[in-house]
Amino acid sequence: MTAFFKLLTELSSRKTVSRLTGRLAKSRLSKLLIARFAKTYRIDVSEAERPLASYRTLNEFFTRRLKPRARPLDATPDAILSPVDAVITGIGPITDGMMLSVKGQDYTVSEMLQDESRAQQFQNGFFFVLYLSPRDYHRIHVPVSGTIREKRHLPGKVYPVNEFGLTKMTRVLSRNERLISYIRPEIDGAEGSELEVAVVKVGALNVSSIQYVTPLPDKVASGDELAYFEFGSTIVLLIEGSRFQADASLQVGSAVKMGERLGIFIQEDNQRA
Repeated sequence: MTAFFKLLTELSSRKTVSRLTGRLAKSRLSKLLIARFAKTYRIDVSEAERPLASYRTLNEFFTRRLKPRARPLDATPDAILSPVDAVITGIGPITDGMMLSVKGQDYTVSEMLQDESRAQQFQNGFFFVLYLSPRDYHRIHVPVSGTIREKRHLPGKVYPVNEFGLTKMTRVLSRNERLISYIRPEIDGAEGSELEVAVVKVGALNVSSIQYVTPLPDKVASGDELAYFEFGSTIVLLIEGSRFQADASLQVGSAVKMGERLGIFIQEDNQRA
């Protein structure tokens, strides 16, 4: 039976299907689906910036903003914040360029980024895999203040990134379409560090697109809007170097909200100690 579902997924993972789904979600007829969608996925509509009836399409509701201060930002110095509302499906040190045991599968940073020089930067860093379900808030925010050094688009498939996709399909996170932002963080109030953080936005089944907000400045602050998913997907967060220390409470299965602290950059002298 698993083989049958894998075949169906392979056949439906074409961008054509995704585009058709996107057109439906952006049509005026889709307004009729909003209330049922919100109820089915138990979405807290009280957090939405606008009343439910004011959204003209399902896509407009799905990419909704929240009310001011609905997601307070952790103020810990030198912290990396969660860029999204999500469940952690992978977490740990990057060991010799490998992200180990993401739903039972190992990934290389090289295949994730498709850039050997960048992969070398992150080969002994830290990673998070953050899965957004349909009920989650789907805007993506800046995890750390700094400068966006580069943006890249990697074409690919649109396999599902849910439990079935990650466990039954083969290495979907590195086969799906991706949009990558490389940010050089400000640490200790200055940009003297050469460290970078990669925010890898992974497309998924029935995702018509991943969009950057406009205008998007080069200089960004923690919590600023960065992009948004049109339907659910995943963020892979890569942190360069060995100075990052994840919060001890976080593990696979932990739920996080946008703006919550994932960990901090520790001082180099503390690291040596």
